[in-house]
Amino acid sequence: MTAAQESPAPQPDPHPPLHEDRLDYTPTARSVTLCRRRAARLVAEWGHPESAGEAALLVSELATNALMHGCMRGRLFRVRLVLTAATLRIEVGDPRGERLPGLREAGADDCYGRGLLIVDRIADRWGVEPQTVGKTVFAELALRPLITGPQRS
Repeated sequence: MTAAQESPAPQPDPHPPLHEDRLDYTPTARSVTLCRRRAARLVAEWGHPESAGEAALLVSELATNALMHGCMRGRLFRVRLVLTAATLRIEVGDPRGERLPGLREAGADDCYGRGLLIVDRIADRWGVEPQTVGKTVFAELALRPLITGPQRS
């Protein structure tokens, strides 16, 4: 995905949500830590501990971008996780719809500018969806199916 490119209209997921979580956060650095920890815990509790670290990193990068580039005084940002049988979708919404994220190469001495490169490498798909107010930046991880059935002793 390139700078300021919006994703096409979302297609209905053929897999219904198995779990969903949504929480609004104040635009502070502490909130990034809180939403990262919450995402890791929930993904592990939902049966995918092998994906908890990647989910936490994606949430952290998207929430940091929202905090630095998308938040406004007095407005919250939202983190939403949706787990289906095939996908974990991470969404971070903020009120600044005019400020679209884009990939860029950070210089060797730059302290910032690598977040979306990390998202692009880890996520199977990511993009931006405009909202009536603001935007939602999402990242998706394809999941290995859970093996269910009788277990042998």
